[in-house]
Amino acid sequence: LDKIAMLSEILKQNPGDAFARYGLAMAYSAEGRSEDALREFAATTERNPDYVPAYQMGAQELLKAGRVDEAKARLAAGLEACARTGNAHAASEMQAMADELG
Repeated sequence: LDKIAMLSEILKQNPGDAFARYGLAMAYSAEGRSEDALREFAATTERNPDYVPAYQMGAQELLKAGRVDEAKARLAAGLEACARTGNAHAASEMQAMADELG
């Protein structure tokens, strides 16, 4: 079983598994399957709004796709999640990304 098949199987059993869903998004991203990756990053944060890495990596995936306005919105949502969870490190990284985008 490859990584995508394995993670998809885990998610069939437990659709709310944020770690597996995030892993699936990262696996899609690594294979250049941007739309699949973006769908899974979004699903991760819909089910687990405080799963901070999915906002940051989702924003990066959007930037790779040239979707700057959506990336800015994703970063803003991620910064809200950082504030809720007290994740100062991720907040500083996402703020730097947002500042670069203007």
